[in-house]
Amino acid sequence: MDDPIRARAEQALGYQFKNQELLATALTHASYVEARIRSNERLEFLGDAVLGLVVCQRIFERYPALLEGEMTKIKSMAVSRATCTQIARQLGLGELLIIGKGMVNGEGLPASLLAAVLESVIGAVYLDGGIEAARRFIEPLIDPLIEQAAASGHQQNFKSVLQQHAQQVLGETPVYRVLDEKGPDHAKCFKVAVELAGERYEACWGQSKKRAEQMAALNALRALKVVEDCPDGHVKVVMPAGK
Repeated sequence: MDDPIRARAEQALGYQFKNQELLATALTHASYVEARIRSNERLEFLGDAVLGLVVCQRIFERYPALLEGEMTKIKSMAVSRATCTQIARQLGLGELLIIGKGMVNGEGLPASLLAAVLESVIGAVYLDGGIEAARRFIEPLIDPLIEQAAASGHQQNFKSVLQQHAQQVLGETPVYRVLDEKGPDHAKCFKVAVELAGERYEACWGQSKKRAEQMAALNALRALKVVEDCPDGHVKVVMPAGK
């Protein structure tokens, strides 16, 4: 890895590697190398586990009154692909990722690639500096998102909130309809709408079917006045599901 690129990567991460090969591997996608074993996939596997450990301990320590199920919901949001993608964009990892031709579409890198490179970087930091180095890297990035999830009442799982509200209040089950899809197979986008009790709510596009379903559920919750948008851009449950 060239010195200017390495310096730029280390500045973005706020961490200086002792083993530069780990950093280079963490930023190398399988599409760029002939043998996948030389890509960042193994580091991604390790980083996913390290991220989960740090997040679980953080939630355990910060919220001593929460039960297992509540902690699990917060953890699921904090380590989700959407969250990892958000952090990767925040750090500018997409601009540092070494990829093969054809992996970028008109909308930029697929979310899956951005989430994966964050996890591979976490794996590299862990191997290079140990668990404490990984904690110092992860915690400032993830703490605000853990707090948001704990305060929101939904942990970004809008489908679950809508399901509970629909079944307990309306006696119905939401149905998710794929109305359209576009893009190549490796970066396909979906347009999904929720149908509930004879109503079809505003559809949403997403970079995966699951993401589109979550955003479509959010539109339905807004229309049903179960949630509201806060001035800071967050979404808060204002009518407990089932009431």
